[in-house]
Amino acid sequence: MEADLLIHNIGQLVTLAGAAGPRRGAQMRELGIVADGALAARDGRIVAVGPARMVSDAVKASETLDARGAAVIPGFVDPHTHLPWAGDRAGEFELRIGGATYMEIMAAGG
Repeated sequence: MEADLLIHNIGQLVTLAGAAGPRRGAQMRELGIVADGALAARDGRIVAVGPARMVSDAVKASETLDARGAAVIPGFVDPHTHLPWAGDRAGEFELRIGGATYMEIMAAGG
């Protein structure tokens, strides 16, 4: 397989494997983590993810990037934030991951 980029030496690769759509509630705790993973991309799209040996053997990439054991979380971004907020919303985030709705969080004071 041809790729523009191969990211290797990934300590933890979060794939969300097995998801049949957006995860809700307790399903949000199931991340599909691959230890010692690799990711290949072509034309800005992910074309392969999985264990490093499997992906690296199957992909010929024009550029490689060593993740140096870091976590890679492709497409798993929650960019929602309010920069002027001086506090922390860790408790609210935990409630949301646990399945609480935004209305329930608001009713609890969040």
